[in-house]
Amino acid sequence: MERAPGRNVDSRFNTLICEEDMHDEGQPNYSFPFSDEGMQQAPRSSMTHHRLAPVSLVLLAVVLLMVDIGLGIHYNDLKDTHLTPEDTERISQDLTALQDTYKAAIESMNDYMKQRNMEESRQTQTNWEMEHQTKRSTDYKKTVAKMTEDIASLRYHLPMTRDGCIQCPPGWILRNSMCYYFAFSKIDGLKSWPKAREFCQSHGGDLAIIDTKDKENATVTHLLGKLDPEVRQGFWMGLKNTNVKGIWKWLNGKTLVEGYWMDGEPNNIDHEVCVAVYAKENFFMAWNDVRCDAQVLKWICEKAPTNVS
Repeated sequence: MERAPGRNVDSRFNTLICEEDMHDEGQPNYSFPFSDEGMQQAPRSSMTHHRLAPVSLVLLAVVLLMVDIGLGIHYNDLKDTHLTPEDTERISQDLTALQDTYKAAIESMNDYMKQRNMEESRQTQTNWEMEHQTKRSTDYKKTVAKMTEDIASLRYHLPMTRDGCIQCPPGWILRNSMCYYFAFSKIDGLKSWPKAREFCQSHGGDLAIIDTKDKENATVTHLLGKLDPEVRQGFWMGLKNTNVKGIWKWLNGKTLVEGYWMDGEPNNIDHEVCVAVYAKENFFMAWNDVRCDAQVLKWICEKAPTNVS
């Protein structure tokens, strides 16, 4: 008769252990705070709290398991001795309280998981929208750049004067009310600075004078559109060192005010007193001084257009 209560406690203890195993197998292995206040604060906590929550539940599960084992050992020690009704009732209450605490932890974990998943979903959508807006901004910038180039091209090719249209010979292009010839053709070959100037003069012009930032930018941009930047091909222009105190002068007699030299240039090595321009993305660093008799460069001619009324 004295062991009857013990068997009742044993069955309850086994029932608790079975239910605990069922929860362990059916629930994810995470840990979370299980007070209402903790649940309200969790979504606003930092990533550190997100990492600490699973660790907390794991520790709780370990503690509960240790309590289960301790109670089981304690019960086994007592079941062969005399148990009073008060002992049986106390053990039953401890096991019931432990089971309720474990259920509350599982419920808190599930609620916390739902809230965390909702926050992650909202963050993912925010990231998608940011990527979308960034792409739109990049596309707009490309469109604006293309439109700017198109407008500049129209300005170069379609200028009008009061006397009528102005035009250039075939093979020449119109820019800033001047005609330019770029010796891209293989037929033109390569020339020295004096020979290139003779070619321009024979067509009613001279080597190009690139004496402003806008002219420099337009010239280099045109070269980049026709040449591979990796191909180091220079083009003679109408600038030369007079050898008078190292003064550089344009063919129209004006002294150079602002140059767009490459790093370390001009260095005047081996009597390099003539200048060539190259296809460089940074048009502020596109000039180099070269020996005037070097027959290794192309050239750019310049002349006034013909008015057609």
